Amino acid sequence: MRNFVSKVAAEIPPSGIRKFFDLVLTMDNDQVISLGVGEPDFDTPWNVSKAAITSIEKGLTMYTSNRGLPDLCSALSKDLEKRYHTPYSPNEIIVTTGVSEGFDVAVRAVVDPGDEVIVVDPCFVSYKSEVIMAGGKPVSLPCDAKDQFKVTPDALMEKITQNSKTLIINFPNNPTGGVMGKDDLKAIADIIIDHDLLLISDEVYSELTYEGSHVSAASIDGLWERTITLNGFSKAYAMTGWRLGYLCAPKEICDAALKIHQYVMMSAPTASQFAAIEALKNAEDSKNEMVAEYRIRRNLFVKGLNDVGLPCHIPKGAFYAFPSIEGTGLSDEEFAERLLKEQQVAVVPGSAFGESGVGHIRTCYAVDRAKLTEAVRRIGVFVESLS
Repeated sequence: MRNFVSKVAAEIPPSGIRKFFDLVLTMDNDQVISLGVGEPDFDTPWNVSKAAITSIEKGLTMYTSNRGLPDLCSALSKDLEKRYHTPYSPNEIIVTTGVSEGFDVAVRAVVDPGDEVIVVDPCFVSYKSEVIMAGGKPVSLPCDAKDQFKVTPDALMEKITQNSKTLIINFPNNPTGGVMGKDDLKAIADIIIDHDLLLISDEVYSELTYEGSHVSAASIDGLWERTITLNGFSKAYAMTGWRLGYLCAPKEICDAALKIHQYVMMSAPTASQFAAIEALKNAEDSKNEMVAEYRIRRNLFVKGLNDVGLPCHIPKGAFYAFPSIEGTGLSDEEFAERLLKEQQVAVVPGSAFGESGVGHIRTCYAVDRAKLTEAVRRIGVFVESLS
């Protein structure tokens, strides 16, 4: 019998995050402190959950329009204009089943076979594989700790060729916590325009920005017309399991993405959409309380990492710290495996996120302070044992 698995499916790597998450499941979970999965430890605000429950009680459980509930698209349009100064009309927005679907739809709507797609590195584990599945060729754009893991103009210029079509960025960044401010984005905007690139900007961590306010790429002069903006409710509102995101783009691109969304997903979950409307209207205080707590945890955790000998920059966004482990003499894979086995602390090797992540580990501080303190103690014991 022939091998029925496609070459593309056979060649794309499994998620490096899930590999270590699966390892945790084989151990005594009462003893393991998991800093490996990027998920808020807060409950979804009750008023948001209640809005979904009420919609179910009322029997509002049918498909919505492909684009999403009109009231949600309208609320998103107003929120994006007010919060980020990005003027997307409701018909330039698609409500998606998480940012993951939004990203997949965006890539497939604009990438043709053979197109070179420049991808920020380190990056979320799905980006390059999604490009490959769309027939494109991912090109890594290295971001270095000395630059606080930002995209620099020189690094971007080095990766552009006559086949370059799209640039994918993610700020605040997973896994580094790096951010790009207005000046940083302006510094690469002219390059994007001059080389006629499309920009896909994943901004799902936008509300988890700790110094100043998030700057959306589409708000920079000249970029709105050539930017697909992705965002969602998972991180800011502790709604990972609700699977709700949204894609925003100029109408021609948005309509192309909508065709793919129609065939792939039909529409996002109805109850989740009602919950999202409530989140936008009445969950600002809950969101701000969570962000304030993340800021406290970040400060506590990053100081602890530096104190035990793992150099770590201050992440200005998201809820990840990305310390260097090069001084230990171990590879990031060895460090993560031994830390889990010897001290029951789960982290993810930085190499899972690309070549620029080699020599680092991703640690998620979306866990309570007591566990973070204990995790730092155990990491310190492990690092000490290596010397």
